[in-house]
Amino acid sequence: MLRLENVTKTFGTQKALKDITTTFKDHETTVLVGPSGSGKSTLLRSLNLLERPESGLYDCDGIQLDFAKKITKKETLAVRQKTEMVFQDYNLFPHLTVLKNIMEGPVHVLKEDKKTAEKRALALLEKVGLKDKASAYPSQLSGGQAQRVAIARSLAMRPRYILLDEPTSALDPELELEVLKVLLELAKEKQSLIIVTHNLEFARHVADKILFIEAGKVFFEGKKDDFFNSDNQRIKDFINAMTLDAL
Repeated sequence: MLRLENVTKTFGTQKALKDITTTFKDHETTVLVGPSGSGKSTLLRSLNLLERPESGLYDCDGIQLDFAKKITKKETLAVRQKTEMVFQDYNLFPHLTVLKNIMEGPVHVLKEDKKTAEKRALALLEKVGLKDKASAYPSQLSGGQAQRVAIARSLAMRPRYILLDEPTSALDPELELEVLKVLLELAKEKQSLIIVTHNLEFARHVADKILFIEAGKVFFEGKKDDFFNSDNQRIKDFINAMTLDAL
């Protein structure tokens, strides 16, 4: 379980997160939605300590942190072993093959032997439909393929939670679908996922829980059916603005 309590994050004079309290349960998929600039990505990045809020408490699967106090390198590494981040732009190592990209973390961080890491990397590539690309380099991949490799690389680190920040925003619809299918399969397998997305149709299919963030605050937190069937006018307006429901 990940839990934030009364978390606040400020950039200059702007409060990106305002007294956020929320819980992310194990083996669930939580989707963060909301207008651009609402604080979704800041919230997600705070879970991996890529952003450091000024105040509030964070329980990362038993690791207790107070953001008002100094967080040590040891604590940061412990949190990041439990929360793997997948970015919009893949962040693959361009000089390494696909296979070695996936093996890099397990070998150098988890201290797995190379044979074990290679066997698992090949199994993960098969899982995301890219075993035939093991010897390719990132520059030889499509955007959708690169993002699937990034997901496989995250899985190789055996995290409790995978955090995905707009994982398909840079892809055209056909390539986006390749990635969404992989994420749907992971959700069915009960891998704990926390996803920021503007794709509400995908959210309908993948989410167990919806977190609607607006102006740095939690406006709605609950089951996806309660969100998509809400009578709240603000939520209805947001859904209509993001889909074809209003046409």
